[in-house]
Amino acid sequence: MSRVIWASVVAALGGLLFGFDTAVISGAEGTLRDLYDPTYQRLSGAFGTPAFWHGTLVASALVGTIIGSLAFAKPADRYGRRPMLMIMGGLYLLSAIGSAVAWDAGSFVFFRLIGGLGVGGASVVAPMYVAEIAPANMRGRLVAMVQLNIVLGILVAYLSNFIIASFELGSIEWRWMFGVEAAPALAFTALLFTNPRSPRWLVAQGRDDEAKSVLINIGGGSFDAAKELAAIRLSLTETRKHLTERFFQRKYLKPILLAVAIAAFNQLSGINALIYYTRRIFEMAGASGTSALLQSVIIGGVNLIMTAAALMVIDKLGRKRLMLVGSIGYILSLGATAVAFYTEITGPVVLASLIVFIASHAFGQGAVIWVFIGEIFPNSIRARGQSLGSFVHWIMAAIISLTFPMIAEISGASIFAFYMLCMVGQLLWVIFVMPETKGVPLEEMSKKLGID
Repeated sequence: MSRVIWASVVAALGGLLFGFDTAVISGAEGTLRDLYDPTYQRLSGAFGTPAFWHGTLVASALVGTIIGSLAFAKPADRYGRRPMLMIMGGLYLLSAIGSAVAWDAGSFVFFRLIGGLGVGGASVVAPMYVAEIAPANMRGRLVAMVQLNIVLGILVAYLSNFIIASFELGSIEWRWMFGVEAAPALAFTALLFTNPRSPRWLVAQGRDDEAKSVLINIGGGSFDAAKELAAIRLSLTETRKHLTERFFQRKYLKPILLAVAIAAFNQLSGINALIYYTRRIFEMAGASGTSALLQSVIIGGVNLIMTAAALMVIDKLGRKRLMLVGSIGYILSLGATAVAFYTEITGPVVLASLIVFIASHAFGQGAVIWVFIGEIFPNSIRARGQSLGSFVHWIMAAIISLTFPMIAEISGASIFAFYMLCMVGQLLWVIFVMPETKGVPLEEMSKKLGID
């Protein structure tokens, strides 16, 4: 059993790199804004403001993420999960080195987009790989480890940025912030060579003997490999049977709308604005450069702790209750942040408010979204339902990251007030529309949502 835990830990490192690559730009965003301002000025006018072009640069990785989340599923089916994870490790490595040595805004955007491809691919393939190598009794915990590692990666990025800034490296500081990702990216790629191929993928390719060997190897002596192999064959048969069914049809309208709503609300909270622009937000509140980075580390730590807490209680308290707590926390914290910027009484007030904000997100939306989306769709279309949710999530993330600099330039209070109003909408949606999915059998859930 130690082999399956090791393989899952290695695959989950893809999640850590996912989180790191997403959040690392927060420490360098202000420097990049000043560095590339001449480029923004040349492009401004009829083609947008400097703030628009800076938002585009920051959001460039998310464009890659959208493409990657759609592009890697079929190659993973054709060539295997492990080779695709290796390619993603290579993309992370190339992005880290390329972003660090970027010679102009265009080259920086190109290399960040490459990193985004890795992030998008990892968001699909890493949980898929872990789910397929893990025994049923450990699957939930090991897949959850990928999500926890994403949050850990965000914290590591903030901590790395703070440590690098403390060395006072001057004009090359931002290059080191991106470049350090090369080390874990290289380690991730190398360690994948110690992992087995997915037994489910091997069975799908007709390589049953290899699949059985992998199952025996990772399952230990007490593991019934023949029984697991039979279950995989049955699962694949059922999956192939339903592949011809149309996804966008009337009977699936309710779960589709629920998935779109929760994915959109996830980003309308402004969570990606906080992750990408953490340092700038604290500087807007009056903190200095290194102090702003230290406050970012605090935000990352709270995010990790509350995510772990939510994963421990989600099956006891239920999805809807966590969303209610999170929504109320969102409204209070975003409202307090907006008032603080409006009255110019910032400093500790903004830090305290954003700590409550990130705790609310981690305990609510952050923990619930993917569990909820996975539970509202029947087996036959679950994968496509999760893909839809992921697509909407990343599209909204790109929009939020793109628009934050433009709105924040006008009024810091206005943008947080806008996010707060969106979360009032989420609270109403949770109270009046969102069904509770905890412990509800699939057949009962389908009947509840009007699915024949």
